[in-house]
Amino acid sequence: MKIAITGKGGVGKTTLSGLLARLYAAEGRKVLAVDADPDANLASALGISPEAAKQALPLAEQADMIEERTGARPGSSAKVFSINPKVDDIPETYSVQHEGVRLLVVGKSREAGSGCFCPENTLLRRLISHLILRRDDVVILDMEAGIEHLTRGTAGSVDAFIVVVEPGQRSLQTAKHIESLAQGLGVKQVFVVGNKVQRETDKEFVQKNLPGMTVLGFMSYTPDTVKADLDGRSPFDASPGAVEEAKKIKAALDQLMKK
Repeated sequence: MKIAITGKGGVGKTTLSGLLARLYAAEGRKVLAVDADPDANLASALGISPEAAKQALPLAEQADMIEERTGARPGSSAKVFSINPKVDDIPETYSVQHEGVRLLVVGKSREAGSGCFCPENTLLRRLISHLILRRDDVVILDMEAGIEHLTRGTAGSVDAFIVVVEPGQRSLQTAKHIESLAQGLGVKQVFVVGNKVQRETDKEFVQKNLPGMTVLGFMSYTPDTVKADLDGRSPFDASPGAVEEAKKIKAALDQLMKK
C-alpha cells in the first residue's frame, strides 16, 4: 500500500499521516513514513521525541552522501552526475523507528525551485520512485501542497492519493489544483479527507464544493487534538477521538482499495 497525503499548509495532513501510519503499524504491518514536506513535523505526529527525531537525518542536507551517490556535490556547478544513484539502502540507514513505524525525512533542497535538475533532487526523486515501486512496506508520504517529488512513472503506482482539506475556499481551491496535477501524472483517483470540521454544515460544504472527488471521511476540530499539537505529542497517544475518526477513514480507504 502506497499512500501520498498532501494539502494546503496547516490543514492537518501531517496529523492524518501520523495517525494512519500508527494505525497500520498497530496491525503488524511494516510501515515507512516519509516526511517530504520541507516544514518537517511528522516525527512529532508519530510520537517520536525531539531527541530521537534527530537520528532521522534530512536527506537533502547530506552533502557527502549525495556526492558519493550522484558524483556531484549539492550547490556545485557540476553539469554531469548520475541520474540513477543507489538508493535502496537509504531507508534503513537514515531513518529512525518508533512503535513499528520507520521515519525517513527528505528535507529541503538548497536549490531555489523544487523542480531543479540538480544532484539532490535527482537522488530524492529516485528514492521516492524506489519506495513506491520497489518497497513492500506500507509507505505513507507526507507531502507539501504539491506533487513535485512524484514523476509520471511513479505517480500511477500510488495506491491512494489523499488531499486533506478544511472548510474554506482557499483550501478547496488547492485541492482542485492538486487533483488536476495528479491526474496529469496518471494518478487514477484522488481522495479527500475533511479536517477541522465543527458542525454538519462544514461537512456539507466540503462535499458540495468538491463534486466528483471521493470523501473518505472527516476529522473534528477538538481540544485534545489541539493540546496534543501544543504538547508535541502524537494524536494517536493523546486524542482518542481523533484515533476513532482516523480508524473510520482507514476502513473506508481499505475497502476502496479492495475494489
